[in-house]
Amino acid sequence: MHRTYSLRASRNPTAQDLQSPPPPLSSTKTNRFFGRGSITHSIRRSTAGSFGPELARRLAVLVKMEKNVMRSIELVANERKEVAKQLSFWGEGSDDDDVSDVTDKLGVLLHEIGYLEDSFIDKYDMYRVTLKSIRNIEASVQPSRDRKQKITDQIAHLKYKEPNSPKIIVLEQELVRAEAESLVAEAQLSNITREKLKAAFNYQFDSLHEHCEKVALIAGYGKALLELLDDTPVTPGEVRPAYDGYDASEQILHDCEVSLRDWTLDQATVKPALSIRRADTGGYVDDEGNEWDPTKEADTHATDPEVENA
Repeated sequence: MHRTYSLRASRNPTAQDLQSPPPPLSSTKTNRFFGRGSITHSIRRSTAGSFGPELARRLAVLVKMEKNVMRSIELVANERKEVAKQLSFWGEGSDDDDVSDVTDKLGVLLHEIGYLEDSFIDKYDMYRVTLKSIRNIEASVQPSRDRKQKITDQIAHLKYKEPNSPKIIVLEQELVRAEAESLVAEAQLSNITREKLKAAFNYQFDSLHEHCEKVALIAGYGKALLELLDDTPVTPGEVRPAYDGYDASEQILHDCEVSLRDWTLDQATVKPALSIRRADTGGYVDDEGNEWDPTKEADTHATDPEVENA
């Protein structure tokens, strides 16, 4: 029997790919000088905050930790594909046609999950790369902070040692210029941090949303495949009815392929049910459009008779 190891013979763009073109190959899959082991993970995490400007060190650690996460997902994706092949290989040796066919098709679905995890890494990397842009702007702001602090320390030192030194006036003028430069840099840091933080986590949550919904779809079709497997007990010597699910299992795989191909983020079935939202004029409103007062909500719960009698 022919064994199938992939849901699609050729990877044509899905509806989501056409709506939002996939990102380039993840940086964790290229320019790799070290392995994927836990020692490398630890080295990356421990050394990330040891170098570079102090302002950018905490975010640098986060960026490196996210690289560890992506390497781990890559390992899981590869293992998932190998498990899928082994499941199909095991079923191939079965004397039961239904077990052989169902395990083959289940292996296809598991292999597809591995492929989705591999694609998820590339999209998740967009989140990590965007965080790196915040880290870079933090690093660029640090020198202006250091310069302002250095001039301030020099002025304080001269005022203590040489109160009448003419250098104090020169340094105070430099301090004014340094403070002006620092104000510009700090404003740029604030603006870029907010912009990039929202963009970064939009990348992450969109990729998580797509991945989880597609895995849920595959799980549903996997359970449909299991319905083809006759698990009715037979007595010794009794002959089980011949398996007739080949066409049905192929159709289930085809339906799964169509569902994954046509899925888009706009058509996602899982959506948050928010009781409040941000109003265009500022503040928050509830789901009926009324102004939301968190203190009022707290008072309502506090005076609830059922709560008091509990």
